[in-house]
Order: sequence, then C-alpha cells, then structure tokens
Amino acid sequence: MAYEKIDAVIVGAGASGSVFASVLTRAAKKVVLLDNGPDWQLTDLISSDIWGRRVKPAGAPVLLEGNHPFAAYTNQAGWGVGGAALHYFANFPRYLPNDFKINSEHNRAHDWPISYEDIAPFYDRVAVDVGVSGDAQAEEKWRPAGASYPMPPMKTFPNGEVWLKAAETNGIRFVPGAVGMSSTAYRGRPACMYDGWCHVGCPIGALANPVVTYLSEARKAGAEVRALCTATRVLSNQEGTRATGVEYYDANRQRQVQEASVVILAAWSAQNPRLLLNSVTDKHPKGLANSNELVGKFMMVHHIAGTWALFDEDITPHMGTVGAQFMSYDRYIKTSYPGAFGSSFIVTGAAMKTNDYAAARADLFGPELAAFMKRAARGITRITFFGEELPRLENRVELASDKDEFGMPLARLIHGFDDDALALWNANFEQGMKVAKATTATTAWPGKPPFVPAAHLHGGAIMGTGPENSVTNSYGQTHEIANLWMAGPCIFPTEGASNPTYTIFAVSLRGAEYLAQNWGTVAG
Repeated sequence: MAYEKIDAVIVGAGASGSVFASVLTRAAKKVVLLDNGPDWQLTDLISSDIWGRRVKPAGAPVLLEGNHPFAAYTNQAGWGVGGAALHYFANFPRYLPNDFKINSEHNRAHDWPISYEDIAPFYDRVAVDVGVSGDAQAEEKWRPAGASYPMPPMKTFPNGEVWLKAAETNGIRFVPGAVGMSSTAYRGRPACMYDGWCHVGCPIGALANPVVTYLSEARKAGAEVRALCTATRVLSNQEGTRATGVEYYDANRQRQVQEASVVILAAWSAQNPRLLLNSVTDKHPKGLANSNELVGKFMMVHHIAGTWALFDEDITPHMGTVGAQFMSYDRYIKTSYPGAFGSSFIVTGAAMKTNDYAAARADLFGPELAAFMKRAARGITRITFFGEELPRLENRVELASDKDEFGMPLARLIHGFDDDALALWNANFEQGMKVAKATTATTAWPGKPPFVPAAHLHGGAIMGTGPENSVTNSYGQTHEIANLWMAGPCIFPTEGASNPTYTIFAVSLRGAEYLAQNWGTVAG
C-alpha cells in the first residue's frame, strides 16, 4: 500500500526512538516508528529466563570478528517494541564531567562537543519523566549537585549489604544505586515487588521501560508504531542533499516506503551504521553521511570484571532487582590504577537466578555442580566492575557479503580490546579480590573466563565538532544531510564506564527538543 508522507519516521522503538517520538508528537508532528520485532505489551512478559529469550535479538545475525568479538550482543540488544530497554537492568548512573573531556585532560580519545553541564538538566528531567529511585545527594561526592530523584532508594538485601564494610576498607564507598524502577507507586505504576526478574521484562510496569514511559506518551499523542517492520535503506533525493524516507519490509515481507520530512535512525548501535552503509547512491557511493568514512567506526563496549563470593549464611541471592543495590564511582578517575587507563564503575547486590549460579562455576559438572548450586542458592553474591574502552578506528561495523532474507548485507562487527583496556580489566579483578577477601565469605574467586566479558555497545556514528572528526553534531543531526538524524549510544564519542541508558535518554531528550524547536529549518 502507499503511505502518505509524514513529518518523521523513526527506525527503532527503544529508548532513544521513544524519546524522539514523545517530543515530536507533543509538537504536533505526525510520527511513525518502525520496529523489526513484535509489539510487546506488559501482559506478554513472563518471568522466566527461557521465555525471556523472546525479547532478545532476533532477525538477521551480526557476524563477529576480531580479537575480542562482542558475543554478548545476543543478550544486550532487544527484539521488539521497547528495544533493549524492555528488558534492561535499569541501572541509571550518570556519566561524570571527566567523561566529556578525555582528550583535553589526557590527550587520549575524543572530547565530546558538549559538557556535563549541557546534559545535567536533561538528567534531572528524565528522572521525573520515567521515575528514578535513588539518593541523588549521596552521589554528589562524585558529581555536581542536581535535583533530587522523585523516589527514595530501593530496598536492600543481604546479598548487597555483605560487601559494604569490606569495600570501605578498600577505599570504595557505596551509595544506593540509582535505578529506573519504582520504589513507590509512581504515575500509575506499582512499586517493585523485588522478585529479581527485571532482565526478562517487568509485567507489572515497575521497570521504567519505553512501553510504559515515553512510548506510551507518544502513542497517546498519535504516534503510530509499525511492528515486525525491518528497515533496509534510508532513501534520499536525486541531488543527495535530503533524506526522503525509509525503505522497509513489513510483517508480510512486502517492500514498503515511508516518506518523511525527517528521518531518525534510533536502532541498535550496530544496526544504525548498517543502514547508513547500505543506503548507497551515486551521490553517496560510501553510504549516507559517510564521505569522511567514519560511519561504523569507533565501536566501544564495557569490559566486565565480576568477583564472586560464597557465604555460609542465607543472604537471599535471588531477592531484589537485577539492577544494582549499591554503586560506586571511587575508581572512576581515569588514572585510578598504575599501568592502566580508563574509568571503572562498581556495582553490587544484583539478584541472581539458577543460570547465574551455574555460570559462576562453569568448570563444575554433575554432582559437584549440583552441590555447589545448593550452596549458591543461599550464599552467592558478586561485586562487578564495568571498565571503559577507548574509541579506536579499527573497532568497526562494516557490510558483509552475506545477506539477510530481504537481500540486505549483514553487519560485520570487528572488535578487540587494546592493552589499556586489558590492563584495566585485570586491575579490576585484583581490586575485586581484595574486597572479597575482606568480607566474611568462606570462598571468593574471580569470575574470569577465557574470554573478556563485555556489555553496552556504543559508537558507529559519533558526535563531534564537524565532519572532519565525526558523523553528527551534539544533537544527533548528521553533518552531511540536515534532515537525517541519529539517536542512541551510536553517537557517543566515548563511553565512560557506567551503564549508558540514563545518558541515552538525556542526550536524546536534548536532541529531540532541539529538532522540535528548529523544525522549520531542519525539515525544510
């Protein structure tokens, strides 16, 4: 069928896409969101790791290469309306001021074209929009002061509390974790029930996912969501100066075109570059917004160092939330460890399930594993360090010769950690063991597999001061095509070490409001 031209078409109905949809519909724009997965409702969500696989990535695979392939993408991205934020851990730490000026302070990586002060007001507004629980004042030992969170901290449980004194003796101060969850009833959503199944979606709506926050607002204001629709190309005019719409395949696998005055790519960080690179024309032989060949470059992930501890007493490891009970920035200074570089963000107190118990000792089988899991069900817990990776050109997304069912080339994600990242990863394990040994645990061990665990893909269309160093400006507007916008962590020029979703929401809100305020200039 032929669709009429609309104001904005958004590819991806996750965290960033939902923010743009909410802002633009409030500005009376006609908006369509395309998402390649199902239109999940809260009633669809079931607290089961087996069922939870349905909300994880589906569709065309990503080909993984490099010294440290990012295999965790199968658990990190999302399939369906709500995106990865439908099943995320909802940890809501901020980036700190030093994240925005690494090059200025250390002559490494990139500076952001904006500062912490530019984003801070949007952090405060997002907290109210989605509902954040935490203790903002307690965090101010590390960051500038801001508004209080709208809800008090979440309840805590022994599986998090057992780390506090041991961490403090090692110079690590924990504060209540800031999370996008309801510690009290909030805006018609119930308080959390602390059953620890956040990572497969929250059927009661206590988790601040897009379905119950920004996307819900957008739909009430008239936004249309087309589920099971796979975007394959961004279309542009004959002169190559304007994006004209998006080509996609609908739920019946029929080719469709949605024309729009503005195109916003808000898909996963590996998919946004894939779309740009596949949108080749005679005016854009390298793909859209890619004359500088920076599309798909500077892919970054957080490396993870988790240290396990086993207690004899019952510390209720299954209780709480998958988000952190406690968090710390006390190793966030880029030079915290001699011989290593980069920030580390520390959390503890995440609720665990049987698969976590088994993964804690992947070397055990049979009766030994069964005996261990019985102990773990009462006494296991973990302290986790997320470490920063600096952006490098060689970590990239490119198109492969293999194609998906719609004839679109698959994405090849090439990734490897450099010596700085590996040194930081090892330093975090050493620090984790020092803390674990200072607890009353009977046993502690580093959860160090033969690969480097990782999370949170960033980069691929980074922001900067101009086309000589970036794909977009600080709002997500591409330098080459004024009405083509990027949204989400793909535009982050560095990644810090803390979970990115709070910053994704804040940066998207800033960009979406700028677009709405400058609509006439952008849309033409």
